[in-house]
Parts: sequence; structure tokens; C-alpha cells
Amino acid sequence: MTDLFPTITDSDHFRSWRKESRNWQPILAEIAAAENLRFANVRPFSTGTNLVLALDENLILKIFPPLYRRQFEVERATLALLQGRLSLSTPDLVAAGEIFGWGYIGMTRVKGITGSEVWPVLAEDDKEHILGQIGETIAEVQSVPVGPLAEVGPAWPNLISTQIANCHRRHASQGLGGKFLDDLDELVADAPSIIPLDTPPVILTGEYIPENFQLSDEGGRWHLSGLIDFGDVMTGWSQYDLLGPSAFMTAGQPRRVRRLLQGFGIDPADIDDTWRRRLFTMMLLHRASDLRNVDVPNWQSRVSRLGDLAGLIWPTED
Repeated sequence: MTDLFPTITDSDHFRSWRKESRNWQPILAEIAAAENLRFANVRPFSTGTNLVLALDENLILKIFPPLYRRQFEVERATLALLQGRLSLSTPDLVAAGEIFGWGYIGMTRVKGITGSEVWPVLAEDDKEHILGQIGETIAEVQSVPVGPLAEVGPAWPNLISTQIANCHRRHASQGLGGKFLDDLDELVADAPSIIPLDTPPVILTGEYIPENFQLSDEGGRWHLSGLIDFGDVMTGWSQYDLLGPSAFMTAGQPRRVRRLLQGFGIDPADIDDTWRRRLFTMMLLHRASDLRNVDVPNWQSRVSRLGDLAGLIWPTED
């Protein structure tokens, strides 16, 4: 049976392997037999880090190679912690286990449409409303005790130390250059003194972005209906999780920013340059940081120094 579970060497190898259904169908059969999962149709998702399969209409099976063992452990723990604790839906844990070092999680499918499919075409009022709900959801998730996630690394201070060490190289490899790269070094040099390192840790997904939301239209108004994908969860400083929606959803528009912050519990009147510098520095250090993807139109031509981008991301109210 071990022949069914190949040795996956890296992420490229796994992406290539999972493209061929003949590779994973025997593994699916083993898991289904072990967990007594019954289904008639299987549809693989093409996106995501792991192998994600829709089994009929109501069940999702996520399969993790040993390469992504940490993601398996944190997603399983997070689903158990959040189940029934939030005002919106998260997947219910149906099954979880391991076979020859490969992890798997069976979960219910959350109703709604994936946010990335509809966010670009939503009316502005709907976007502002949803951003307020996102802020509320971040705060709600962070009110749940971290439980066993406290033992799963990286510890917050260690993460910050690692990200500082790699920050210049990361952004240079993405094409950031010239004076902006010098500005980055100056900003990051202050990181240990301006980013909280010893605050009580909370649950962080690091990825409050449209791909991980389910949205629903009820009575002509779109709203946030579900939260999915917890494979990158860690614990740390609460405001870290404002970065995803700030980078990809608020688009530097004051009303959107205000709704997000108010939902989270921050009074926009309290936002000043010190706060902006702190959060922007954290954006530079984020595990998925890539300034090329920040949704602020033409920001490179609108700032003279890199730190000025913070004022475009979190502008003063009109």
C-alpha cells in the first residue's frame, strides 16, 4: 500500500503529481474506505496548496502530503476550535486522520460563492458592508482561545526575526529596487522597536482575502457568509490580520478603510502616522508580502518614498 503514497520532494513536484487524477484516486479510495465516506461524484479544485476534492455537493476532502504536515495539523486544530463559535459559517469537521504520513481532513462545504469570483463586480455599498463584516469576523476569531495552536510554531517573536532577516532579499527578488529598497531597509530596521512582540497571542489566519471568503446575496444585498482555509494559521499580534483586506480589498478608499477598522474595533480617528508606519512595516514583513500586488492604483508613481505608501493604503477620511 505504501506505493500509493509517493515521496513528494517539493511544491512543484506535488503540483505536477496532483494534476493527474490517476495518481490520487487510489489514495481517495483508501481514505473513503477508512472513514466510510460515500459519494457519487468527485471534482478536484485546481487552486490551493494541497489536493482539495469536492465529494458531491456537500463534502470537501483535503489531502496533505508530508511536505505540508504543519498545514494539516493547524487546519485540523483550527476547525475544531472554531466550530460553532462564530456568527458566520466555517466548515464542520467530519473526518481527520493520517495514512503513511499523509494527512486528510473531511469537512462540510460552506454555502455561498467564493469571494474572488464576485468581489470585483460588487457595488461599492456592498464592498463597504462586507469589509465591516470582515473586521468583525477577524475580531470574533481572535476572541476564541488559541488552545493547542499555542504549541504550533512559529512563535511570534521568532517569525518577526526571520522575516526581518529575509525581507530585503525577498522584495529585491520581486523587483523592488533603487531608493524604494533603501527606504525598505530603513523601515525594517525599526521593526523590533515598533512591532509588538510580547502581546498575548491570538489566532491569525494571515489570509483574510477574497479567495478565503464565501459571500451570499440575500434580498439584493451581498454579505459575508463563510470563512474557509485555515492551513496557514498561527498565533501572534492581532492587527497582523488587517493586512490582507488592507492590501487586496480596501483599494486605498477611505470609506472602505473606515468600515474595516470600525468592524475590527479601531476608531479611525485614532489612526495616525505612527500607526500607519507600524502596520506598513508589518506588511513588508508579512509571510506573503509582495508590494506588486497591493491594490492601490499606480502607487509607484504617486509616492516619493516607500513609507508614503502607508498613507495611500490607510488614507485620512475625506
